[in-house]
Amino acid sequence: MKFIPRDVPPRPAWALEQSGTHPLMARLLAARGVRQLEQMDDTPSRLLPPDSLRGAVEAARLLADTLAAGQRICIVADYDCDGATACAVGLRGLRMLGAQPGQVSYVVPDRALHGYGLTPPIVDLVRAQGAHLLITVDNGMASHEAVTLAHAQGMKVIITDHHLPVVDAQGTASLPDADVIVNPNQPDCPFESKALVGVGVMFYVLLALRAELRRRGAFDAASQPRIDSLLDLVALGTIADVGRLDDNNRRLVSLGLKRIRSGRMQPGMAALFQAAARDPAKASAQDFGFALGPRVNAAGRLAEMGLGIECLSTDDASHAQALARQLDAINRERREVESGMRDQAEANLEALMPSGEPPPAVCIFDAQFHEGVVGIVASRLKDRLHRPTFVFAMGQDGLLKGSGRSIAGFHLRDALDLVGKRHPGLLRKFGGHAMAAGCTITPQDFPTFEQALTEVARDGLDADVLMRRLHTDGSLDAQWYTTEIASLLDQAVWGPGFEAPVFQDVAQIIQQRLVGERHLKLSVKVQGQVRDGIWFGRSEPLPSQALLAYRIAVNEFQGRQSVQMIVEGVEE
Repeated sequence: MKFIPRDVPPRPAWALEQSGTHPLMARLLAARGVRQLEQMDDTPSRLLPPDSLRGAVEAARLLADTLAAGQRICIVADYDCDGATACAVGLRGLRMLGAQPGQVSYVVPDRALHGYGLTPPIVDLVRAQGAHLLITVDNGMASHEAVTLAHAQGMKVIITDHHLPVVDAQGTASLPDADVIVNPNQPDCPFESKALVGVGVMFYVLLALRAELRRRGAFDAASQPRIDSLLDLVALGTIADVGRLDDNNRRLVSLGLKRIRSGRMQPGMAALFQAAARDPAKASAQDFGFALGPRVNAAGRLAEMGLGIECLSTDDASHAQALARQLDAINRERREVESGMRDQAEANLEALMPSGEPPPAVCIFDAQFHEGVVGIVASRLKDRLHRPTFVFAMGQDGLLKGSGRSIAGFHLRDALDLVGKRHPGLLRKFGGHAMAAGCTITPQDFPTFEQALTEVARDGLDADVLMRRLHTDGSLDAQWYTTEIASLLDQAVWGPGFEAPVFQDVAQIIQQRLVGERHLKLSVKVQGQVRDGIWFGRSEPLPSQALLAYRIAVNEFQGRQSVQMIVEGVEE
């Protein structure tokens, strides 16, 4: 692993510090592209306007007409946390904007039974509910056949999504024939934030709908519904879906966190914090990514996402708490399933790595693997081996469903496209993006897929791509190694595209021991200070002196707070 310190442009760092920003925070912000303090202003008025999102105004008109006519609306959700929060935002927002009881319902596909997104069987379920308008959240861009069927059955269709459109052989985007498409990544959309996730798109549609209803005289600016009350859900979905934190997404998340910290959140959000034993008054983006998000996602992996949607959309606090406890139990089950699958995958790796060196690409299948957890296991193996990794499970239809994760410099979706071109008919279905993708193959084609992906990876990976890199913020001055600074950093919004601070320093290893069989507990000396540290997931001992990359965090034990190092890597 090689550490790469981020460049800190001195002029912006100085300007931020002169504006009253803490010297360390000024350095960190400048290294992440912040040039003026206004970029960190999270007042709602600084959010991008909804009328710049192509299709939002047209969707608002169609929704307003449908609400006024008393016709039924059905939301088709995805089965991950982004889809669940987007569905809950849609249900809550439409009720706030005048939907009558029973006028809005939802359908969420079963991962194993229906697969992903809007499909013809899902259209039939929507029609059975008597819907006149079908609106997707976090899916729909590839649903050409289903949209045609919905029109044939007399329904209108609004697609709200953030995924890239399907591209034909000539490189032209192929869009479903929906009545309206709202997606920042569709052609000719001027919306500046292409990183908006599914829940963010639905939130913007509601902002546009509120403006349309205000124009029609339903209410004035003083009495209009407070759509910003849904920002706690928008923040959760944005972080859980690993949305890149550009200026607009960062504002959405920051506004949501502010609401949660002040106690203004949905009952389901409060229940999830309680189930996760996290304090909402100290809520951080990490709580979304590592505590709440996994509990919601667990429903879509091992049960059905209706549990998560009901938890986030109910106004009954007691019901929300009961659902959150269910989600917590399912998440514990997910961890057990994942642990067993990881152990089996590690055993399978021995045959793939007789010399200890991983192949260019890793492909693993076991008949006992659970389809809902293959993506997590692929991610864990990719992190450990630093190789593109696919993990497959047997689907209910007798086909293998694979989920893959990649490393920087190897575009996984393009790799699948090349595999498909070299072996026509091998891939029954595939899709994804650079870092994550999925595909469906027959069991007998697994060896062919493994060989084909390995060949593509061998051609596409070189020593530069295979070098692990970790961007750091350089050395942390000893004066800033305090609980106050750790708390300051923890309250900021960090994530993809605006990564949490990681520092690097030479450390003398005073003591090291294993805790929980998988984690290395450390006592180290850095810049003359003796510090506690822990390296989660590391069992190999460190040399007596090492260059460590680490985060700082507040550790609470028996009512006392102290700062500790969370080690992320060692330069070797």
